[in-house]
Amino acid sequence: MKDLFPLKQVMGFVFSLILTAVALAVYFMDLSYTIGMSILLVTAFIQAAVQLVVFMHAGESEDKPSIYTNIYYAVFIALVTIFGSLLTLIWGYE
Repeated sequence: MKDLFPLKQVMGFVFSLILTAVALAVYFMDLSYTIGMSILLVTAFIQAAVQLVVFMHAGESEDKPSIYTNIYYAVFIALVTIFGSLLTLIWGYE
């Protein structure tokens, strides 16, 4: 019976609930903008990693290195897009 219980998925769900509660607590607490955004960014990235590994089974296939390479590439492209947009739209690219 122990083999049939999805302990990894239940623990991932509980951890996701805890991370969501932390993010919700940031909203209700009177924190400074910098501290609040730092906590939200950290919890968001951790929760995204939990979702990828636990629920989307990112590391359980034979082509594990290529999956993680694609994830790293997607994060790199997202960061370049975000910081490029900030550079041109807000920081005054001249």
